[in-house]
Amino acid sequence: MKLKKIDIYSFVLILIIFSADRLSKMYVIKLIQTQEKEFFIFDFLNITLNWNTGIAFGLLSFNANTIYHLISALILLIIIYLIYLMVLSDSFGKLMISFIIGGATGNLFDRLTYFAVPDFLDFHIKNYHWFTFNIADIFISMGILVIILREFIFKEKT
Repeated sequence: MKLKKIDIYSFVLILIIFSADRLSKMYVIKLIQTQEKEFFIFDFLNITLNWNTGIAFGLLSFNANTIYHLISALILLIIIYLIYLMVLSDSFGKLMISFIIGGATGNLFDRLTYFAVPDFLDFHIKNYHWFTFNIADIFISMGILVIILREFIFKEKT
């Protein structure tokens, strides 16, 4: 089987997203451990470390080990299925699925290493705070959003 350029680009993109996610988390963990507990970057953005045992944006957080391990196993199965879908997709689809796989593998790595995912981006307007999240969550969300837009909005027009 000969690899196409897009397959190589997709794999490199997964590695870049995974690495950016890992490096950002390692930096924030070290920064929070050695200095302040929270950093105010802009009026609307804080850097604050929260350990998430649930899924994206801290949803479905459980303390039960069985549920935690089931969620981790489900994430692994989803990643495997996404790799299968990526093989079948066109070039644009491969890139968007790479966003999701890159982010998902970053968060899965943390779940297996720390038994939680470090979330640290805290966007807010005055006292209203959105869910705290990380770089991996951004790429997962972007990949899913673009795929949904492409499938349900742009394909209907053609």
